[in-house]
Amino acid sequence: MSHTVGVRQAQKQKTRQALLDAGLRLLEEQSLSSLGLREVTRLVGVAPAAFYRHFRDMADLGVALVEEALGSLHVMIRAILAEQNGDEERIEGTVDAVARHVRAYPAHVRFIARERHGGVRPVREAIAAELGRFVDEVAAAFALQLEADGWSAEDIRMLAELYVDHMVMTAAAFLEAAPDRSAAADADASGDPAAADRAASAAEARIAATARSQLRIISLGRQHWRDA
Repeated sequence: MSHTVGVRQAQKQKTRQALLDAGLRLLEEQSLSSLGLREVTRLVGVAPAAFYRHFRDMADLGVALVEEALGSLHVMIRAILAEQNGDEERIEGTVDAVARHVRAYPAHVRFIARERHGGVRPVREAIAAELGRFVDEVAAAFALQLEADGWSAEDIRMLAELYVDHMVMTAAAFLEAAPDRSAAADADASGDPAAADRAASAAEARIAATARSQLRIISLGRQHWRDA
């Protein structure tokens, strides 16, 4: 009996993940508010009624996608804040980590960028809550040093919000710089299949350089904030 239950649970999880993957794939070309339940179930190959065994509605699926897209980032952020010594190493680690994440999960990043201010309220709130947790983690990491320097809890959180907002902005910039490389290569007039990759890499390098400079400005402002 326990084996049968285990098999059923595994199949249920497989179907749930298939619905999430289908939703994410369809959301590359449209917003969640315009996506229909039947579009998702048709792509998975299940009846619409099967959807409700896993999600209450499309907004519930969207919230699950937020958790999938941002939940795993907490470990990465904590590692950057804990392992890097000094502002310059932290800046390099942050920008490199954001670039790697965008390259690995472009569909998730696109979903978050589009729905952060989209028309589905529960999804907006879920994104805001996850980003708020990022702010809490960054603020906690900064507090050990900054409280000793006389910073208030409110100012530490303001600084943490600047860092998190910058990460989101940088991720969106990396995403815009990396369109479908194969399509771009096909359209390249020179016939060089590597031309699109070179152009995207150059754009990513420019964005990374700008992001590092912006973080240095934030860091310099932090160092002189108590003098203001």
